[in-house]
Amino acid sequence: MSRRFASVVLVFPLLALLLLVSDSPYPALPGPKRDAPRAIVALGDSTMAGEGAGSYEPGTDGENGNWCHRSTKASVHYTRVAGVDKVFNLACSGANSEQVGITDQVRNTEGSQARQLAAIAREYRVSVVVVAVGANDDPRFADVLGACLRAWIERRADCAKAMADEWKARVERMTPKVERALRDVRRVLQDEGYTPRSYTLVLQSYAAPVAPGLPFDLQNLAGCPLRTGDLEWVRDRAVEQLSEGLRTAAKAAEARFLDLAKAGEKREACMGGEKADREWFTRLTVDFDGLRDEARARHALQESFHPNDRGYEQFGRCMSEFLATTAREASCVAGSDGNLDAVVAKD
Repeated sequence: MSRRFASVVLVFPLLALLLLVSDSPYPALPGPKRDAPRAIVALGDSTMAGEGAGSYEPGTDGENGNWCHRSTKASVHYTRVAGVDKVFNLACSGANSEQVGITDQVRNTEGSQARQLAAIAREYRVSVVVVAVGANDDPRFADVLGACLRAWIERRADCAKAMADEWKARVERMTPKVERALRDVRRVLQDEGYTPRSYTLVLQSYAAPVAPGLPFDLQNLAGCPLRTGDLEWVRDRAVEQLSEGLRTAAKAAEARFLDLAKAGEKREACMGGEKADREWFTRLTVDFDGLRDEARARHALQESFHPNDRGYEQFGRCMSEFLATTAREASCVAGSDGNLDAVVAKD
């Protein structure tokens, strides 16, 4: 008997044994059991949580110190993926890259979003993970807008000038932190038995919430109290450079990338004038009832200059289009009908 024939003879009993100890003649899919419901999971900060859209999930609107402001109108709830009907939103306003990744850090009473993802991945088959994070790391975008607001109040012209000198360096320090968070997401899914091809990981960037050209009578505390030069810098420099840093992080972590930098063009806060319902972002928003409560007072402006429910619906629409493709990268741009489309980047 030849050596090759003897090897074949030995293989057959081994295959028979594998079939006896397995419930199926086919290899098991990674992750949870075969018939587990499929899910999409959102991770990140306020832009993914749904800050500004209202309709916040119970327990995330200041209860016991939790200000995550996860909205039932967040973009992930407008994102459609074939075969997926379960949505989990783990994003939290104020979250940074460390909180998205594997960490013992606690913010807004909540811990690592990656670890929360791991628990979901055991029970559900996670098909898509969408992430929006980075602005609360070194860029501290909300603080920058706050500084520009103070510059308008104090009639100073140094906001954009001061920020421009260090903004690029801030973004460069942020980039590896976002990459690390994305790698942590991959790590927890790998630990739960997922392969990189069994799910899709997408990092999205941020849309400019304000822009120059708004009506003069709204360039004040009634709407958008920011100097024209600062509005130009936010739209043309800050958001664009932030997107470039996030694109670099996505590429390094082998994640797909959806660029929202121009997603709100002509729909920014205050651009609609008297027709505020045409805007996709909140204007300066003050929770006056919250000002009467010491515990809530410091969150009274939290919703300002975030997307509103119309904006999130459009972001979800664009993400849906992007996920329906196999492209590694795309940008959200308004089409002729005014809705956002995912325009695939050309190689």
